[in-house]
Amino acid sequence: MKTEIIRVYGIVQGVGFRPFVSREASDLGLCGTVANKGSYVEIHAQGSEKAVEDLKKALENRPPERSVIMEIISAHADEPPFDSFEIIDSEKEKGDIFVSPDIAVCEKCKGELFDKTNRRYLHPFINCTQCGPRLTIMDSMPYDRVRTTMADFPMCKDCEEEYTDPATRRYDAQPVCCNKCGPEVYIIGSEKKGAEAITATREAVMAGKIIAVKGIGGFHLCCDAKNESAVKRLRELKNRPAKPLAVMLKDISAVRRECDFGEVQEKLLTGWQKPIVLLDKKTSGSLCESVAPDNPTVGVMLPYAPLHLLLFDYDDGVEMTDSLVMTSGNVRGAPICRNDEDALSEIAGFCDLILSHNRRILIRSDDTVMDTFEGKPYIIRRSRGYAPLPVMTSCSDKGQTLAIGGELKNTFCIRKGSLYYLSSYVGDMADIRTVKALEESVKRMCELLEATPQNVVCDMHPKYNTVAFAEGLDLPLKKVQHHYAHILSCMAENDYSEKVIGVSYDGTGFGTDGTIWGGEILLCDRTGFERMGSIKPFMQVGGDLSSKDGWRIAAMIAGSAYGERGGEICEKLGICTAKEYKLLSIMAEKKVNAVSSTSAGRLFDAASAVLGIRRSSTFEGEASMALQFAAEKFSREPFGIYEPMEKLTAEKEDRIMLCTQALIKRLCQGMQNGEDKNRLAYEFHSLLADMTTQACRTISERTGIKVCALSGGVFQNKLLLKMVKCRLEKMGLRVLIHSLVPANDGGIALGQAFYLNEE
Repeated sequence: MKTEIIRVYGIVQGVGFRPFVSREASDLGLCGTVANKGSYVEIHAQGSEKAVEDLKKALENRPPERSVIMEIISAHADEPPFDSFEIIDSEKEKGDIFVSPDIAVCEKCKGELFDKTNRRYLHPFINCTQCGPRLTIMDSMPYDRVRTTMADFPMCKDCEEEYTDPATRRYDAQPVCCNKCGPEVYIIGSEKKGAEAITATREAVMAGKIIAVKGIGGFHLCCDAKNESAVKRLRELKNRPAKPLAVMLKDISAVRRECDFGEVQEKLLTGWQKPIVLLDKKTSGSLCESVAPDNPTVGVMLPYAPLHLLLFDYDDGVEMTDSLVMTSGNVRGAPICRNDEDALSEIAGFCDLILSHNRRILIRSDDTVMDTFEGKPYIIRRSRGYAPLPVMTSCSDKGQTLAIGGELKNTFCIRKGSLYYLSSYVGDMADIRTVKALEESVKRMCELLEATPQNVVCDMHPKYNTVAFAEGLDLPLKKVQHHYAHILSCMAENDYSEKVIGVSYDGTGFGTDGTIWGGEILLCDRTGFERMGSIKPFMQVGGDLSSKDGWRIAAMIAGSAYGERGGEICEKLGICTAKEYKLLSIMAEKKVNAVSSTSAGRLFDAASAVLGIRRSSTFEGEASMALQFAAEKFSREPFGIYEPMEKLTAEKEDRIMLCTQALIKRLCQGMQNGEDKNRLAYEFHSLLADMTTQACRTISERTGIKVCALSGGVFQNKLLLKMVKCRLEKMGLRVLIHSLVPANDGGIALGQAFYLNEE
């Protein structure tokens, strides 16, 4: 007989790991125990040497589908004989903690949900060891029912028997419940509960109404995605005139009817995370135009909670749509609503009824948004299903750090040693409600991860609410430049610690010289950076309006390019009136609400305005997205087809300048000559990629650095990403890009935490 103590580290709690171990051990004739230790699962396995080795092979080669094994450590032990194999009470020990994200409903539970002979038939909260809520209901580790909001619902006799029986799928499944003992759905302000509430919701949707629905991580606003008037009304009520709305389709066949997609996208759609996936719309689809106006793509997800399945399919005779708008239930700029009080005070005016339930949500978790690039995931918003899985690095870092993240698309990051736990999406920090949500989420995540940060890292911008929050934490504080944090984020995700040439293109960030940065080429390592290049500075006039009105940027760049003829050119191209141009020029000259900027995001907005594609944006990135779509209509070739401009970059005293002023002038000339605007949009992308790679090649030749990292929200533009990456690789440079961490501001908290402060 042999006894070994086996410790398994990773996502091994909340995924049916202990029941799996118990069944495997029993089948192999082993005796012993398995227990959660908070930071790992510990197995005492006693039996023949072959049986113990077979158990370890099972752990390594075929663990539960939703688990993520980081490390397995085993050691011989001298212990008295065990009589059987049992799951024993959890014991809390210090160490690395891996918290399971929320898991979409599994196929077996889905089958039971619609099985009239099953006692959980049409149960809105059906789950098992392989599926159900995790992070959003968890109060503390280790993951046991008493430390979740399911403690509010004592198990009935039947559920308790399943919970304690190793032969069942619900053995040790913490959220286990049924129609008799589980949470209940209801319509707020009504007597309707359970089946009556679900039927009333379905009837309301088919009557063209707007519904708020409480899910796993918060509320959605929902309506029939085929009903143009309902979707338009939702847009009007939510003051969201053009930004695409996510849709939830009943099943994969409905997705095939509406969209074109490949194997990678299908795997993402049907996997246990169930993110929103950006797909190409079919012209023959039945979704109404207002779901994603003037947009060739649409964000699609499949039902991931039992309640979602019941909205589509219920035994009540209602003829139901198979396409629902499912957009975040929040006021613009505020965090997603998570309880009845939030819903009544903030989104009741957006909807006709609210379908809620009485299972408490402790941590908000919005839907993850996913794109794909070169056959791999390319995440836009990292939240439900992915957070708080840690990013692991091979660095031997010690201590603990809290990184607060950015002002827009905020997530925060807790570093414990070489593990980096990125939070779920929090939101934009301009709204005080989101700041409060950040404060609550940081506190709860620190408690959940048993983290006690010794220092805090934030952005450099003096007016950010995130900076004020960080300054109030009474911890040693370090401020990291925004675009440097973007590159550090890309380095951390790729577990790369050597020096890189970082191309950081985004909207705006506070530069070390007090100006607005956003089109930067930096020489970076974990201890600091040197600004080696940027796009040519221009005047950004109009404060906050300048981030929405691309025509303002276009007018200023055209004015610099054409001198006295600037106003004439702008008026001729419809960029602005002579009066508007004169006012902007005076403001720029007198430095009234005007600042020097190198923002790549604003450069894209300017190009969009020059080409008459979008003069202004109603949501962040609208003009830039439209410019990308126009370019993609012309060609999908990876390389440019144009003769390079006479001068792509220029040497200045302090850095290389990308000749982007000449690029805007080229677009103006093309428009005056009557050239195709889609062709010009493609040329803009191609020439900007040429400028970028030429600057990187110059820096590489001077420094010997052969690795480039691409980050920042502008690199959500996959056309530009592909052009720059292909050109750099053709030069023989290695290129680091993002995948499961957003290139946009949702990823900079990781970069802040990766910063190595040697002071």
